[in-house]
Amino acid sequence: MAQLQHDTSTSKPYVEKEPIIISNRKTYLVTKRSIDILGSLLGIVFLSWLFIIIAVIIKLEDPKGPIFFKQKRIGENGKEFNMYKIRSMVSNAEELLESLLQHNEVSGAMFKMKNDPRITKVGRFIRKTSIDELPQLWNVLKGDMSLVGPRPPLPREVDEYTLYQKQRLLVTPGCTGLWQVSGRNNVGFDEMVELDLQYIQKRTVTLDFYIILKTVKCILFPNSAY
Repeated sequence: MAQLQHDTSTSKPYVEKEPIIISNRKTYLVTKRSIDILGSLLGIVFLSWLFIIIAVIIKLEDPKGPIFFKQKRIGENGKEFNMYKIRSMVSNAEELLESLLQHNEVSGAMFKMKNDPRITKVGRFIRKTSIDELPQLWNVLKGDMSLVGPRPPLPREVDEYTLYQKQRLLVTPGCTGLWQVSGRNNVGFDEMVELDLQYIQKRTVTLDFYIILKTVKCILFPNSAY
């Protein structure tokens, strides 16, 4: 039965939705992990030249800043891990976040700002093409992440989750997912949660390949990433 809670931020009653049912088929999970290992290894090997080029460009723009950065994220069953990315923002981006929260352009426990002043010139290009996400192939190889799954949230975002929304954390998070190929930044937080939970309930190898192919299309023809 749905539980009635009170949302103090809007002063309106909040109805907790029913929990979802997850199918953890062993064959699928083994196949998925095999695809993750093979895909991440191939990606790291064949895209190594791109890492080198981007690293040189980043250093030319900002010689003092690091090329890569790691960020605490929440993974399966609430486990914390370090997610790796190519740095696309100024070195003190986290310190500047507090002053920008009022400009958040998406609803819910997530921050997105189209003209984020923290993003560097090189950063705008690598974010538009999702190149900044490539180091997460290392997270996939380690098993922290999967190629496909719900995006791993920040700890401060999870602190704002309801019990229903926390069901996003019941599976291994991914580099891409159903919501990323369903509108990306045009999708609000609540809709993102619903798409992630829909994926968790219906996930199959076929669906994973469909999402990967759609993600490749989004990278080759970017129109809404920021």
